[in-house]
Amino acid sequence: MKAILAHLFSWVFLPLFMPTYGILLAMYIPSTPNDLSQVSMYLLLPEMKTRLFLLFFLFSAVAPGLSFLALHQKKVISTIDIENQRERNIPLLVMMAYSLVLFLLFFVKAPDAALPIAFYALPLSGFIVTSIFMGINRWIKISLHAGGAGILVGFLFAFYLEQQSFATWILPVTILASGLTISARLYLNKHRPIEVYTGWTLAVLITFFTHYFYLQCV
Repeated sequence: MKAILAHLFSWVFLPLFMPTYGILLAMYIPSTPNDLSQVSMYLLLPEMKTRLFLLFFLFSAVAPGLSFLALHQKKVISTIDIENQRERNIPLLVMMAYSLVLFLLFFVKAPDAALPIAFYALPLSGFIVTSIFMGINRWIKISLHAGGAGILVGFLFAFYLEQQSFATWILPVTILASGLTISARLYLNKHRPIEVYTGWTLAVLITFFTHYFYLQCV
């Protein structure tokens, strides 16, 4: 039973899904920005929310996922969840590329912070996190699952601090989800403790401060 739950948590909290979860929570849970000149994610028109979500989901989850399937079919990677440390560079490059393309797409098509900051800062965070993870992967098999969970937590904490009002219960729930993800990877013996804790901590800090500094620049 424990093994089944561990596998379930690993799939529900796949790294590719975590930024999308953050976007959904920010768009559909009531919130009010501290700076009323900023565009509110919650108050976006429904059709705009749908278009932005689909675009975000396409580049952050669907396209990388299909790319991983293609790499698996061509035997570039031996497993879809990229368990082999030596096989991770190309998949990480793929994730970096899609994150950068998504950031540039929003930056070019909607300049001057025409959209909520999250649509720029979250893809940029993904690019920076995967870049650093690719470097660290030379020494340890840093956990991508923990990194994805850290991105979600770092984003929601940064988002919370930018709001006059936001559902505070979201924060402990996301931390709990992180704990379940990390516990699942350790239980399945996919990673050592240093690999999951390093991945989570770096992703939280990078994502949080990317949002903070991006907000200061607009």
